[in-house]
Amino acid sequence: MDIDDTNIQILRHLKDGRKSFKLIADDLSITENTIRSRVNKLMDEGILKFSGTVQVDVLSGHNLLYLGVKLKSMELQKKAEEFSRLRGVVSAAIVTGRYDIILQVLLGQGYSLLEFITEQVARIEDVQTVESYIVYKGYNLKVPYIL
Repeated sequence: MDIDDTNIQILRHLKDGRKSFKLIADDLSITENTIRSRVNKLMDEGILKFSGTVQVDVLSGHNLLYLGVKLKSMELQKKAEEFSRLRGVVSAAIVTGRYDIILQVLLGQGYSLLEFITEQVARIEDVQTVESYIVYKGYNLKVPYIL
């Protein structure tokens, strides 16, 4: 699918997922049907997905963290897929640099970093090292509530 300037402008407007197609159409000087059609096509192509997100640092008893994972093997895609299915994992990304995979993890009340590492990460074979980075305060940082 061609992502032209109009599609980019629509995606920018949809940063607020509750914004009406009519308001977007009025701002872009095109019809509401055009907006609806383009949004549907973006969704059909897998480019756009709507979901609710939360700002973690205002939720009592919740923490967001990043976990750098170094593997003993080079099965990066397989391992990233395994990590993505663990409880609390928002995302798993294969990266360059000192780690092989970076996890974004949501911890809720009664679910600690120690539990995540000893009960979840320990299930994955070939983990060499992990390093955690707890988010104290996020800016423009919202994640889906997955717990």
